[in-house]
Amino acid sequence: MTCIIIDDEPIAREGLKLLIEEISDLTVVAKFSNGLSAIDFLINNKVDLIFLDIEMPGISGLEFAEKIDKNTLTIFTTAYSQYALKSYDLQALDYLLKPIHKERLSQAIVKAQNHHELVHKSTEEPSDKDLYTFIKSERKFYKVLHRDIVYIEGLKDYCIVHTADQQKLVTAMNLKSISQKIQSPDFIRVSKSYVVNMQYINSFDKHSIYIQTIEIPIGEIYKKSFLQQYTGSTSNDGLLS
Repeated sequence: MTCIIIDDEPIAREGLKLLIEEISDLTVVAKFSNGLSAIDFLINNKVDLIFLDIEMPGISGLEFAEKIDKNTLTIFTTAYSQYALKSYDLQALDYLLKPIHKERLSQAIVKAQNHHELVHKSTEEPSDKDLYTFIKSERKFYKVLHRDIVYIEGLKDYCIVHTADQQKLVTAMNLKSISQKIQSPDFIRVSKSYVVNMQYINSFDKHSIYIQTIEIPIGEIYKKSFLQQYTGSTSNDGLLS
């Protein structure tokens, strides 16, 4: 796994780097004194984990965490305990208080490595029959079979995954991100707010898709692609006009 360190204190940055390298096999690819420099780096470079201070000039660690890819793991490192609750709202993996002790850091790194392995197994080792994705909801990871997802409802930076057993999983990903994560030909985006599993569609008209008693609107710009993918028709044939 690769990681970066963001802290405005040079001694804190170097000390954390040495400690990480002493107790783990994480690769520290860069260190930054502020969040803006780190954002520029992340535009062209992908990392697995960020060790992030909170009180920094320019942009705080909390503000930084709101701007990065939701799939990037974050461990806050700070001298202040009052931000702990907010850090969990931002889906932080852990919260370490300075001075950081070796045992506590080791626990956080093991947690990050386990999370990383768990998520990558969902994309690297699925069977042809039972494709699945791990979805984080309410601080837990749920193994969800693609075939059991009925539809996904987007709410700005969050999604609600509706499953066949009527479970509703709220996860901190937008609709585009979760669609890329699933990558199944059975799913199609039908509006700005909905992705549906075509296997569950009972009927449709020019305005809506019907899944049992659920009515899902078809966005105007998505009508043509929906018709082509769901019916195999390359022309409207009057179906959605």
